[in-house]
Amino acid sequence: MKNPRDIIKRPIITERTSDLMANKKYVFEVDLRANKTEIKQAIEAIFKVKVTNVNTLRMPAKPKRYGKHSGYTSIWKKAIVSLSAESKELEFFESV
Repeated sequence: MKNPRDIIKRPIITERTSDLMANKKYVFEVDLRANKTEIKQAIEAIFKVKVTNVNTLRMPAKPKRYGKHSGYTSIWKKAIVSLSAESKELEFFESV
C-alpha cells in the first residue's frame, strides 16, 4: 500500500465544503492516480474514522492569464468523503 500521506494532499476549505461538514462530509485534494479504495483506506488510517462513501471528480485545467502570458492551471483530483454516523468529527477541521 502507498503511504496515506502521499494519497491525501490537502483539505479543501471553502464555504460550500464548510456546509458539507455538518453532514460529516469532508473534501480533500488527492493524488490523480488514487482510486476510491485507496482514498478510503488513507482517510481511515490517518484520522482513525469509519468511511462510508467516497466520491471523486477530476477538476479540469482552467485558462489563466498574467499580463501578456497565458497558460492553464494544473488538472487535479477532488474527493468527497462521507463518514459514518458513529465516527467522530475530524479534529483537523474543528478550528475552522
